Amino acid sequence: MKKILLFVLFTFVGVGVYSQNSANLNLVPAPAKIKVNPGQFTFDSATQLVLTDDSPEMQDAVAVFNRLLRRAANFSLQITHSPVATNAIICKLNSAIPNPEGYKLSVQKNLITLEGKTPQGIFYGMQTLRQLLPYQIERTYISNIAWTIPCVEIEDEPRFVHRGLMLDVSRHFMPKEFVYKFIDMLAYHKMNTFHWHLTEDQGWRIEITKYPKLTQIGAFRHKTLVGKYAAVGHRQWDNTTYGGFYTQKDIKDVIAYAKKKFITIIPEIEMPGHAIAAMAAYPELSCSGGPFEVEGLWGVFNDIFCPKEKTFEFLQDVLSEVADLFPSQYIHIGGDEAPKLRWKNCAHCQALIKKEGLKDEHELQSYFIKRIEKFVESKGKRIIGWDEILEGGLAPNATVMSWRGEEGGIAAAKQHHDVIMSPNTYAYLDYYQADPKTEPLAIGNYIPLWKTYSYNPVPAVLTPEESKHILGMQGNIWTEYLLTPSNVEYMAFPRGAAIAETGWSPQSKKNYNDFKTRIIAQFKRYDCFDWNYCKAILTEE
Repeated sequence: MKKILLFVLFTFVGVGVYSQNSANLNLVPAPAKIKVNPGQFTFDSATQLVLTDDSPEMQDAVAVFNRLLRRAANFSLQITHSPVATNAIICKLNSAIPNPEGYKLSVQKNLITLEGKTPQGIFYGMQTLRQLLPYQIERTYISNIAWTIPCVEIEDEPRFVHRGLMLDVSRHFMPKEFVYKFIDMLAYHKMNTFHWHLTEDQGWRIEITKYPKLTQIGAFRHKTLVGKYAAVGHRQWDNTTYGGFYTQKDIKDVIAYAKKKFITIIPEIEMPGHAIAAMAAYPELSCSGGPFEVEGLWGVFNDIFCPKEKTFEFLQDVLSEVADLFPSQYIHIGGDEAPKLRWKNCAHCQALIKKEGLKDEHELQSYFIKRIEKFVESKGKRIIGWDEILEGGLAPNATVMSWRGEEGGIAAAKQHHDVIMSPNTYAYLDYYQADPKTEPLAIGNYIPLWKTYSYNPVPAVLTPEESKHILGMQGNIWTEYLLTPSNVEYMAFPRGAAIAETGWSPQSKKNYNDFKTRIIAQFKRYDCFDWNYCKAILTEE
């Protein structure tokens, strides 16, 4: 999906005042409430970890923290279920905490108490404890470090239920090991959603056992555009076969990994547009019959799925396997950038419009999406679509992901549909983040860190009741010009951290200058993660 708009600059006005830095805490995202007290707690080899709940989820919630201590400090916390009065972290569930992702953290000189409504809340409290420790906790064994944290009282919960990033692996394939690393970064920043964009014109990346040619043919292209998009006759090509895909075992492995980090994975299977890779494998799914080749060019193409029974049978089979693989309540079905030229010239499509009493091809797309929604709901799932699914009439229970600015999200919320804001004016992380003359090649436009941070996902024009339909915010990383994991890392953070804070912290607590100080301090940890982040903020005026 290619989203290109005019180059626009906005003036940012900071809101609210929030500072942790008098205590050098530098937590990202900023907690809702925090009080710093005198003194500190010191971890040592005798410190115990008390779990009042012995569920696998609670074990997952504390595992990362204990693994870090074992690697960096050369000792692990002894896990016990017996009461301990001193030199311990006590982790317990508290049903009185209102938010299922919320937590309370009390650090005293001799005892730490961490409470969460659920193990997920405990996990986020552990991420806070991790950031309170010296940054060397992210490294391999370091001697002569005092593993201390300041005495604090924190009450924290997320502002939104949806906080995440989307990664497109169809334009350029990303290996499974990098997907693990990407999930680690989401979890570190208290994000809870990984939107995995798995199919496109340029590559089909998920194994579907009933349709093996999707990966035998659709996962590989025989040429790829080199450099910037250019007019016909001025394009350069890399005429080598490129591709890759995830087996269903790979998918299961990634889902299991994400579950331990309390990350939900939302798969995206594009329809009716952005389907050339699928039609290269099965040309009978098109209006014209093909033949097709997997695209090596970026953009929007006229050939899309034809709304005939064979196509719906195919998509239902695909979605059945996807629904069985992914535990997420949502499946993203795309719905964007689907030109209607082929449908206008297709006898079957025109007959279907007449048969169903539809007004035009836009209503035919709505018919298409509604049929898919009905099937997805029969599998116990719900659909998400890009805001184009509003055109021709919105499917009854669809959630809208608003990318073309906020207008689609506003329209959907006013119709009482749930909305995830990911506007390309703030949240497209494949856009330039610094001077294009000095930056790696990108798709265009300009979204610096301050602008991403300035966004409030709840539009002022919505009523309080309509605002309840804003589920949260997501950043999108399209990979037309991001050829490697290192390229993705560079574009994703620190802007991803700004999105994380927008999704988590109260709007009244957001302050860009304070965020700058905290995120620069986080760079030492990013270095430990071996993350290729953008450092443009260091020279920002």
